[in-house]
Amino acid sequence: MGESWFRREFLTPRRLAFNVLFYGSHLFWFAYGWHSQYTNQKLAALNGLKFSVWTSRGAGLVLAYDGGLILLPMLRNIIRIIRPKLTWLFPADENIWFHRQVAYSMAFWAMVHTTAHYVNFINVERTQVRPQLALQIHYTQPGGITGHFMLLIMVLMYTTAHHKIRNQCFEAFWYTHHLAFFFMIGLYSHATGCFVRDSANPDYISTFPFYSTEHCLGYESWRFIIWPGIIYFGERVYREIRARRATRLSKLLVHPSGAMELRVVKPSFKYTAGQWLFIQVPDVSRWQWHPFTITSAPEDPYVSVHIRQVGDWTQALGERVGAGPSVVAALTQAAMKGGEKDEKDNGFSVSRGDFVELDPASGQRSLPVVRIDGPYGAPAEDVFNVEIAVLVGAGIGVTPFASILKHIWYRQRSGKLGSLRRVEFFWICRDAPSFGWFQSLLQEVEAAQADPNFLRINIYLTQKIGDDMLWNIAVNDAGAEYDPLTLLRSRTMFGRPDWKSIYGRMRQAIESGQYIPGTHSQLKTTVGTYFCGPTPIARAIKEATLENSSAAVNFTFAKEHF
Repeated sequence: MGESWFRREFLTPRRLAFNVLFYGSHLFWFAYGWHSQYTNQKLAALNGLKFSVWTSRGAGLVLAYDGGLILLPMLRNIIRIIRPKLTWLFPADENIWFHRQVAYSMAFWAMVHTTAHYVNFINVERTQVRPQLALQIHYTQPGGITGHFMLLIMVLMYTTAHHKIRNQCFEAFWYTHHLAFFFMIGLYSHATGCFVRDSANPDYISTFPFYSTEHCLGYESWRFIIWPGIIYFGERVYREIRARRATRLSKLLVHPSGAMELRVVKPSFKYTAGQWLFIQVPDVSRWQWHPFTITSAPEDPYVSVHIRQVGDWTQALGERVGAGPSVVAALTQAAMKGGEKDEKDNGFSVSRGDFVELDPASGQRSLPVVRIDGPYGAPAEDVFNVEIAVLVGAGIGVTPFASILKHIWYRQRSGKLGSLRRVEFFWICRDAPSFGWFQSLLQEVEAAQADPNFLRINIYLTQKIGDDMLWNIAVNDAGAEYDPLTLLRSRTMFGRPDWKSIYGRMRQAIESGQYIPGTHSQLKTTVGTYFCGPTPIARAIKEATLENSSAAVNFTFAKEHF
C-alpha cells in the first residue's frame, strides 16, 4: 500500500510547514480582502451587494498574490545560482511542483472570484446601484473584458498542461503556455475597469493605470505583483541572448531503438554533472525549446544529449538528420540478435553498445543548426555530498546518470570523490536494445574500477523476452565472463526490482558495518537516492526509503523534474 495522503501532507514536517505557510497565507489575504471591503465606509453603496462583493474582493486579492507567486519558480537561472547555497531552506528542485500548486490555487480562486462577480453584476443590474446592465459590465468595461480574456487563456493552458496531453503533444502544451504573457498583461490591467469605486461613474484618467486612485479604491496590487513579471521577462531576454552564442553540432550518433546522441561544441557553456538544458533546432521548429538531460561529463570536450524518437518533434529531428525509421529499424534489429563483439551484419555492428555515426559529407544535407539554453540545476548535482549514492534510471531516464558516471570516472582518476564512498546504479529497461544506449560507457566505467565494491551495476529487463533471445542467452551465458545482453560483468536481472527488499538489505549491511569497510552501526550514514523516470516507480522507491530509514541510516530521495 502506498503512502497515504494524510501522512504525506500532515505527518511529514517539511510538507506540513509548506501547507501551513502556503494555504495559511492564501486564507490571510482572502480574509484581509473581505474585511477591507466590508469595513470601508466609502464603499457603503457597493457593500449593499453584501456577500458576493465581499467574496469577490477577497478572492481577487488572493489571485493577485498567486499572480506574483506563479512566475517565481520559473526563474530558472536565479534558482540555479542560489540552489547549492539555499537548498536546505526551500525545495529548489521542486520548482515545477510548486508552480503547479500555485496553478491549482489560481484555478480554485478564479472560480470563486468569477462566480461572485457574476452574482455582483446581476445584483448591480437588479438594484441599479449603478445605472448599468450586467452585459455592459461583462463585455464593454475593461474589468469584464480582461477577466473573460484571462479565463479563456486559463482554459487553454490548463487543459493542454495535463500530463497525458503534454506527453502525447508537447507542442500544444508549449504554445498555449506561452499565452501566459497575455494572461499577465490582462492581470496587471484588470483593475483598470474601476469596478471598486465610491461613485456611480468611473473616474478615468489618460495615463496608466487609467483610473484615478482618489475615487477608484481597488487594492492596486499590480504595483507589487508586476516585479516578478519584469524579472522573468528580463531573464527570458537574457536566455535568448545566451542561446544565440556560437554553437556547433559536431557529431550525431544513432543508437538502437532510435536514441540519437547529439554532440555539441559551445565554448561558453559551463555545467555540472547531472544538470539539464533546453535544445532548439530551427530546421524542425523555430519556436520550440525542449528539455533534455546532459549526458556528457564536464571534462568532455563537447556537450552531449541523448534523444529518443518518441514524439512529433523528436521524430521530425530524426527525419531531418537522416536517422528515420529505416536506419533505426536496421540498427535495432541487429542489436536484438545479441551478437558478440566485433560481429557485423548488413553494415551495422550488432554489439549492444555500438552506434551509427551520421556523416554529413556522404548525405545530401548537412547537420542542422542547434541552439542550447542552460544549464539548469537538478538534484543529482548533490551526488558527491553523500556517502552512498543510489542512482536509479528507468528507460531513457538513465540519461542524467550517464553524465554522473562519467564524472565519477574522471574524479576517481584524480582522487577527488569528496564524501562519496560507494555507488549503486540501477537501470530498468523494457527491451534489450535499450541497453545499447550507454553500454560502452558502462563497460568503460566498470573496467576502470580498482575497487570492485565501489560501483555496483544492477540492470533489470522488465519485458518478456522471446524464445530466440532466451535460447541465445542460455547458450552464451554458460561460463561466459560477460552478460550476453549487456556485455557487462554484472548479470542482467529479469522482472521489476523489489525496492523494499533492496533497501532493507542495504540498511542491514550498513548497520552491521559490512557495506562500507570501517563504518560502525553507531555512526549515521547518509544514503542519497536520485531517480529519473515514471512517477509510479518514484513512489515505490520513496516509500522504501522512508520505511527503511533508521537512527543509523538516513535514506534521502530526490526525483528529476523538468
